[in-house]
Amino acid sequence: MAGVNKVILVGNLGKDPELKYLEGNIARANFSIATSEFHKDKSGNKIEQTEWHNIVVWRSMAESAEKLLKKGTQIYLEGKLQTRQWIDKDGNKRNITEVVGESFLVLQRKENSTTPNPNITDDSSNVNFDDLGKKDGLPF
Repeated sequence: MAGVNKVILVGNLGKDPELKYLEGNIARANFSIATSEFHKDKSGNKIEQTEWHNIVVWRSMAESAEKLLKKGTQIYLEGKLQTRQWIDKDGNKRNITEVVGESFLVLQRKENSTTPNPNITDDSSNVNFDDLGKKDGLPF
């Protein structure tokens, strides 16, 4: 049986995407997304638990992320988990687990944003944000 590596996140960007071009003019953008859950402790106090997720997107999606996304923007993101390893400048073995984004959808922009067109962005299609969720109100 084949495995499944699928991540779905809805959260807010913790910083603007950082766009870089690698050898061969391949675009890569990195950013972080915060997701929060709420629960009550034994005393009934509301507790917020926030998780931070490292995101990497490639090629035209990276360029779109740099144009469309800003710190505070709420997005829906689909991708897969990937862990990579390297040796740092001090010779220590390091590793990081990231979400490699395959598509994203802008759900809510930070106020005073002048960012264009809130469409889903990936290498294959654009979906009009206004047409999503008409059946059940969900963006997916």
